[in-house]
Amino acid sequence: MNEPGSTGYDRQTGQMPYPLTPNAAPIVLSYRGKVPNIADNAFVAAGATIVGDVEIAPEASIWFGCVIRGDEDRVTIGARSNLQDGTVVHVSVQRQGTYIGADVSVGHMALLHACTLEDHAYVGMGAQVLDGAVVESGGMLAAGALLMQGKRVPAGQLWAARPAGFLRQISEAERTRFAQTAINYVERARINLSEAKSPASLAKSASSPEGRQVG
Repeated sequence: MNEPGSTGYDRQTGQMPYPLTPNAAPIVLSYRGKVPNIADNAFVAAGATIVGDVEIAPEASIWFGCVIRGDEDRVTIGARSNLQDGTVVHVSVQRQGTYIGADVSVGHMALLHACTLEDHAYVGMGAQVLDGAVVESGGMLAAGALLMQGKRVPAGQLWAARPAGFLRQISEAERTRFAQTAINYVERARINLSEAKSPASLAKSASSPEGRQVG
């Protein structure tokens, strides 16, 4: 049996089948002299890639496997917004950036291309938002939907399907749930930032009752 801290500790068996990755970091690259500007208390997960003219505001979170490429134009991500695992953000060679407001949630594996998500917008898992499209404040694009070029999801509406169109108005309960999602991701980001410790410390916390409560 390995000692906790030497490799990836399995608290069920006491075994260490995989090593914890020390000093894991995102990939942050300049492009034509443009360097990403990332707030000190924003969370960018290990393995995420941030390139060029990208601004990430305080308490925003960019999760594992995301790619944000601000090469031909700018990408901005507002305070407390979350881009969940595998999301891809790019801009247009026609000089159209991607602009994401505050308290926005973007589900896993979404594609955002030269578009605008206003404050409190919500984009579901696997959805695609194309050039010049807008999701207004409080609007939602459903999981798997395709919002075509230049289309606009009005505030308070849910759009779905491929291509996306109006489905129904968003309920008050859904508005509350969307707001809570953004709050939850801010808290998860804080936990991840606070756990930038040595592998030994991580393994020890994982095996403790306090570590088991985090999730």
